[in-house]
Amino acid sequence: MDELMFYHTGQPFRLESGEQLPGLTIAYHTYGTLNERRDNVVWICHHLTANSDVASWWPGMIGPGAVINPDQHFIVCANILGSCYGSTGPLSQHPATGRPYYQDFPFITIRDMVGAHILLRRHLGIESIYLLVGGSMGGYQALEWACLEKDRIRRLFLLATSPAETAWGIAAHTAQRLAIEADGTWLQPSPLAGSQGLKAARAVAMLLYRNYQIMVRNQTDTDVSKLDHFRASSYINYQGDKLVKRFNAYSYWILSKAMDTHNLARNRAESPEAVLRGMHTPTLLIGIHNDLLCPLQEQQRMASNMPNATLVAIDSEYGHDGFMVESAKITPVLRNWLA
Repeated sequence: MDELMFYHTGQPFRLESGEQLPGLTIAYHTYGTLNERRDNVVWICHHLTANSDVASWWPGMIGPGAVINPDQHFIVCANILGSCYGSTGPLSQHPATGRPYYQDFPFITIRDMVGAHILLRRHLGIESIYLLVGGSMGGYQALEWACLEKDRIRRLFLLATSPAETAWGIAAHTAQRLAIEADGTWLQPSPLAGSQGLKAARAVAMLLYRNYQIMVRNQTDTDVSKLDHFRASSYINYQGDKLVKRFNAYSYWILSKAMDTHNLARNRAESPEAVLRGMHTPTLLIGIHNDLLCPLQEQQRMASNMPNATLVAIDSEYGHDGFMVESAKITPVLRNWLA
């Protein structure tokens, strides 16, 4: 089915920080049917502000006739812990108070998100994942999962991602959180707290998700006498308003902190490279030449250390967002690799 479903557990869920959630709800979508051999699972880990309805935000990659096809695959996508799209997060009710957590939601990591995915995997009776997919922050989750349950992951497909959050990424996230924290409504006990700050944070992010070429091509004004109300300004305002309508500042803040924690080496090895050298899962890496947020050199770093990795670089005028947009370029690469 392709409708939103929920898995609930009343068991305490221990977080990497040592804190625990008294229970957990995981929102998820599935598409297609688990076959008799139970070996056709494609699990997709989503990026920062996405939801579990992957078919709606990754057109061309998911669906009938696509390379990830519900007629052939049992496709699963779970909303991440800390989000505002159905899984336990800052807007969820705190059992002790009967009110939403808001700023009291505990600190979480990418590893915690994967721990929640594993609970859902067990609930669904899935023992083996044919293909684990993740782009950007979704790639962080897929890499962690491949470390935590390496014998269950048969193949990895990673796009525009890295084995540890970079200083560049942490700086970008910090700038976005500063924008949220500067909003005078931030930390108020309301789902609307920090909304204007979230809009500003989205503006910062858009400069890294896209690039110079597409902004200049699409948002340059032809009226040389104009003094205000420029197209580029209107575009950034529009993107900020659009995110505010569908997302939440508390979730954005906590998830950006979680991204900063991403490091495969934590409590495992002396470096991410050392962990990568021990990852023998067949892996396809897609990098984007002009990705400003997670540059191609990060995927090259992975490919040079993973024993069974294939790296393909594509061009995209959309920059980092190309991993969601360039399905026509990505599809034949994935199809050939799987074959």
